[in-house]
Amino acid sequence: MNETPLRIDCGFDSGNIEVLEVAGDAAKLAIRKDHQSDFSQWFHFRVAGNAGREMVLKITGLNATAYPAGWPGYRACVSEDREYWARAESHFSSHADNGTLTIRYTPQSDLAWFAYFAPFSMERHHDLVAQAAECDGVSYRCLGHSLDGQPLDCLEMGEGPMEVWLFARQHPGESMAEWWMEGALECLTDPADPIARTLRGKCRLHVVPNCNPDGSRRGHLRTNAVGSNLNREWNSPSAERSPEVLALRGAMDETGVDFAIDVHGDEAIPHVFIAGFEGIPSWTGKQGEDYERYREILKRRTPDFQTAKGYPKARPGQANLTMATNQIAERFGACAMTLEMPFRDNDDLPDPQQGWSPERCKLLARACLASLAEWLEG
Repeated sequence: MNETPLRIDCGFDSGNIEVLEVAGDAAKLAIRKDHQSDFSQWFHFRVAGNAGREMVLKITGLNATAYPAGWPGYRACVSEDREYWARAESHFSSHADNGTLTIRYTPQSDLAWFAYFAPFSMERHHDLVAQAAECDGVSYRCLGHSLDGQPLDCLEMGEGPMEVWLFARQHPGESMAEWWMEGALECLTDPADPIARTLRGKCRLHVVPNCNPDGSRRGHLRTNAVGSNLNREWNSPSAERSPEVLALRGAMDETGVDFAIDVHGDEAIPHVFIAGFEGIPSWTGKQGEDYERYREILKRRTPDFQTAKGYPKARPGQANLTMATNQIAERFGACAMTLEMPFRDNDDLPDPQQGWSPERCKLLARACLASLAEWLEG
C-alpha cells in the first residue's frame, strides 16, 4: 500500500507554521515571525493523513525565537478533537538547525492539531462574549476597534463601589489567558455561585477577555496587526500603533480603577506567579500591603500558585510605566498585578498528561476570584 506523505496546513484562525520539507512521515518546519516584528514563538498547525503511524516533526530555528529559554523541557500540545489537549513526546536540541524541537506522535485518526499552547479561537471568543452577555445583570460594551476592524469586547456586571478590571491576552500567543477568562466569566455569571454573588454585590466588574484580537487571529506571539507590543504602549498609546490600549485605558479613565489583573503566560518560568508594581513613583506602603495580602490569600487558596519564583522587582522610582500594571497602579492608585501562567507545566504540581492546561487555567481563575472576595473583607 502506498503511504501518502504528511499534509500540513495552518491557513486558519491563529495558524502559524512554515513547511520547509516533507519526506514520508517526517517534516522540517519553522515558525513565522509576527507581522512587522521580530517576535516569534507561537505555532499552530494541522497534520493530515497519518493515522496509526508515528510522525516526526522538527521545528527548526528556535534559538532565534523570542524566548529560547522556553524550549528546554517543553512538550508540544496536541489534540485530535480540538477539545482535549494533551502533550506530545518532544525533545529540544540547541545544536541542531539553530535550535530544533523534535515532536513524535502517533495519531489514532487522520487529523491532529499541534500548538504552542491550547488555542483559544476568535470563534470561541465570540461564543464566550455572547453567552456572558445573555446572562442577567451583564451588559456588553464595545470599547473600540482594532486596526483590522475587530471589536474590543468588554462585559460589565455588579452593583458595588469597587471598580475592578480584569483583562487578558495583550500578548495574543498567551492563549492560557483567555482560558482563564472563560473560567472567570463562567463563575461571575453563575447566579448560584456565592463568590460571584459576593463580588457582584461589592464591585463593578469590567472584563475584557481579549485585548489583542488581531494578533490572536493572525497567529502572533506578542504583537498586534502592525507589530506593536501592547504591553509596552500604556504610557502613550496611539490610534495608529495601539488603538486597543488607547481604548482600554480611556475606558479605565472613565470609571477609575481600584483593583486590576492583567492576565498573561510566561514562556520560560514553569510556575504560576504574580508580578506587581514595585518601583512606581507614587508607591505607598498601603498599596504594597494590599498587593502582598492578595498574593498571600491566593497562595493559601490554591497549590497551583506560589510566591518564591517570578520576575525581579524594579528599584524605587524605576518602574516601567509603559506596562499596564505599573501604569494602572501609578495612574489610579490601584492594587494592580500581572498574573503569569506557564506554557510548559507548573513544576510545583506537574501533570504528565496535559502539563499546564485549559482546565487548570479555568480553575485558577475561580481561585483568583475567591481570593478577591476574601481580600475585599479587609
